[in-house]
Amino acid sequence: MNGKKITLALGGITFLASIMQAQQSINYNKSGITTVTTAVPFLLITPDARTGGMGEAGAASTPDANSMYWNPSKFAFSDKKYGFSMSYTPWLRQLVPDISLMSLAGYGKVGKMGAVAGSLRYFTLGTVNFTDNSGNAIGTFKPSEFAFDVGYSLKLGPRFSVGLAARYINSNLTGSMPLTNGIYTHAGRALGVDIACYYHGKKHDIGDKKGEFSFGVDISNIGTKIAYTDNADPSSKNFIPTQLRIGFGYKITMDEYNTITFLTDATKLMVPTPPQWALDAQGNRIPDGNGSYVIANGKDPYRSTISGMFGSFTDAPGGATEELQLIRVGSGMEYWYNKLLAVRMGYYYENKNQGNRQYFTVGIGVRYSVFGIDVSYLAPTTQRNPLQNTLRFTLLFDFDAFKKQNTPTDASSGTTTN
Repeated sequence: MNGKKITLALGGITFLASIMQAQQSINYNKSGITTVTTAVPFLLITPDARTGGMGEAGAASTPDANSMYWNPSKFAFSDKKYGFSMSYTPWLRQLVPDISLMSLAGYGKVGKMGAVAGSLRYFTLGTVNFTDNSGNAIGTFKPSEFAFDVGYSLKLGPRFSVGLAARYINSNLTGSMPLTNGIYTHAGRALGVDIACYYHGKKHDIGDKKGEFSFGVDISNIGTKIAYTDNADPSSKNFIPTQLRIGFGYKITMDEYNTITFLTDATKLMVPTPPQWALDAQGNRIPDGNGSYVIANGKDPYRSTISGMFGSFTDAPGGATEELQLIRVGSGMEYWYNKLLAVRMGYYYENKNQGNRQYFTVGIGVRYSVFGIDVSYLAPTTQRNPLQNTLRFTLLFDFDAFKKQNTPTDASSGTTTN
């Protein structure tokens, strides 16, 4: 990648500030608009094509192998004993050719009430040529990040389940390249947990059809802060993207062959909103004498993880209006014919002051024998958007179907034998 494309790519995914400044980005301009950013934003990228085709609404959808990302408590309600998937997403291809997200995920039921699951997400930024302030080459590196998860889901009743997941995060963005002040960088590491619940309603009549309501809540990435240097300054430690996701779903069974599901998710980052700093006549921040700066409006962003989570609902400098702007909404639908062919579509909305990601999504899914494939396509509402023409691909493997195909059959009785 050339230098211009590197800058665009890293800036577009909010890595540049966290890499080279080793602190949480605090974005502020004179119009008063603040934008919440965190380290390791790859954790917020949709890994699978199925949900990617439904406007990124997945907290209350039916469970599949990729439920770890959306709501790990759903696994307990899977109608299959095992599942496995592989996903691939070329990322920001309008800017650079070699950024991508790859994901492996799988689960297995444990008895009648529980399920265990795991996943691995790997994000690569391709090859980057580093230069100093004078433009002199100082090295080449392939930045990458990954997250490894394990989780457990348990039914607490015929309609309700809870889930817990643990996550290890490794973010190696600089390969120990030195900063201009002589401090060396290193890979950032963090631990996180998810807590979730899922409710699956009883079928009820809608005329001659059947309806089912579902509801899901997931709080993801509750964990330690991440740092890229050994600097003791509190501002050098970054929040990981703790996020609240609340989802609703409604499935209509039209007949034995046709079903349609409508889904909506609302999400919000549970990290501090950057304050509006007091500025001097030259537009520079005013030191407060304690190693930080004077805050004109808002709250100190350098807080503990728990304080940042609970304070994230009331710390926006713009008050309730800005807090509402921080909520992102994804809605979609999924139509299945005979559990063999799926057609999906959706819409994702983010306020223009908080990133302005607004796009339509479409997708298809095919299930045949032991294999399945999902493909989704993202179409932004604005031209020359970095996310334009984003494609996702997911390959699924049905262990139950494979086991049935390979179970010997007693020809005389027509039954299977163990």
